[in-house]
Amino acid sequence: MTVSASDLAAVEAELGRPPRGVLDVAHRCGCGLPDVVTTAPRLPDGSPFPTLFYLTCPRAASAVGRLEESGLMRAMTDRLASDPSLAAAYAAAHEDYLRRRDVLGELPGGVSAGGMPTRVKCLHVLVAHSLAAGPGANPFGDEALALLPDWGAAGPCV
Repeated sequence: MTVSASDLAAVEAELGRPPRGVLDVAHRCGCGLPDVVTTAPRLPDGSPFPTLFYLTCPRAASAVGRLEESGLMRAMTDRLASDPSLAAAYAAAHEDYLRRRDVLGELPGGVSAGGMPTRVKCLHVLVAHSLAAGPGANPFGDEALALLPDWGAAGPCV
């Protein structure tokens, strides 16, 4: 995996700070800029960083934040208890996330991100997983994506 200097500069502009542990661009916005990056399981200082796919686009992050504020995460978590097929799909998303991250380096405890596999804690992570891995990888990431506007339609965010 490699990431270009221009992609790193774009991600820095998107985040408003230097990015840490970026290994690759996992997805690009319709405008062509990175909107999801793959990050190392450990940051350069050695500290664990379980978020493999990091949503970097500020427009996307703001739109996902509005979904989080709406109470959607609680409703999604509640559905896990009453829908065994959804719970199984979400558990499979957790396993997919761990498999992809473990290729880069294992973290102790089998901790993934976003609350997987038992709750929905961070839609940003779930959306980033869906964008990076493609449709069907994460049921809640896919659901959230379907509710989001096209953040690249107005052109580059930075």
